[in-house]
Amino acid sequence: MSSPLLTVRQLTRKFGGLVAVNNVDLDVAQGEILGLIGSNGAGKTTLFNLLCGSIPPSSGEVTFDGQVCTGWPAHEMARLGALRTF
Repeated sequence: MSSPLLTVRQLTRKFGGLVAVNNVDLDVAQGEILGLIGSNGAGKTTLFNLLCGSIPPSSGEVTFDGQVCTGWPAHEMARLGALRTF
């Protein structure tokens, strides 16, 4: 089995006293399709924003294709092919 294309370790984002994303761990293999479900306010959009560089994490690490890219700005993540559409 090959290494995951996307690895997330202990990813957390806080907004003041609100913990929007709390210690997320995730591995995604190349070609794998995942769904993310949850109620309103569960942190789904915040997680995607963290992964794509729209907002920086409070703590944790994101690795894409072997490169640690935690907190990279969105335009740098887009160069790797990790971006979101609206």
